[in-house]
Amino acid sequence: MTKNLAKKIDHTLLKADAVKEQIVTLCEEAKEHNFYSVCVNPTWVDEASKQLEGSDVEVCTVIGFPLGANTTATKEFETKDAIENGATEVDMVINIGQLKAKDDGAVEKDIRAVVDAAKGKALVKVIIEASLLTEEEKVRACELSVKAGADYVKTSTGFSTGGATAEDIKLMRETVGPDIGVKASGGVRDKKDALAMIEAGASRIGASSGIKIVTE
Repeated sequence: MTKNLAKKIDHTLLKADAVKEQIVTLCEEAKEHNFYSVCVNPTWVDEASKQLEGSDVEVCTVIGFPLGANTTATKEFETKDAIENGATEVDMVINIGQLKAKDDGAVEKDIRAVVDAAKGKALVKVIIEASLLTEEEKVRACELSVKAGADYVKTSTGFSTGGATAEDIKLMRETVGPDIGVKASGGVRDKKDALAMIEAGASRIGASSGIKIVTE
């Protein structure tokens, strides 16, 4: 189970003050523990890509992070740039204000721009920042993500007012159905948390506590 669990984890370091040595360590740990990917800020994608060359660990990065309020053109450029530097997965933050204003066309267009920029080159996960949303908004965010062609929906950046909850995962899984991935991220700190998320319907876990999760 632990090996299977490791393959569901995106080993994450998104802190603003992360330095090269920590990224190198993150990559070493990911190889050692057989994690699915490392998730790093765009500036570290090139380094992570070099460190993981020849391994089966993917390189994941974040787009429009952490507020989602960048322009669509910026997110599109960021996606292309990240892929050029070696990213194989991108986790983009939706425009939360537009979702709340019920400007669904703009939200879908924003997501679709990233999906199109990544097509055939990288998997796209859409961060809905669930802690800021009502239940109706969570459902709408997930529906728009599916409509725009995203591969995954993801709970949180880990930098807002709250992280993943089993209730949100269950709601997101029910909304997107069985064929789209659901990623639990933010506050998943131990094996018990991780298993609760998987039980609720998560297919991937984003965590900076990956080692603790798989060695407990």
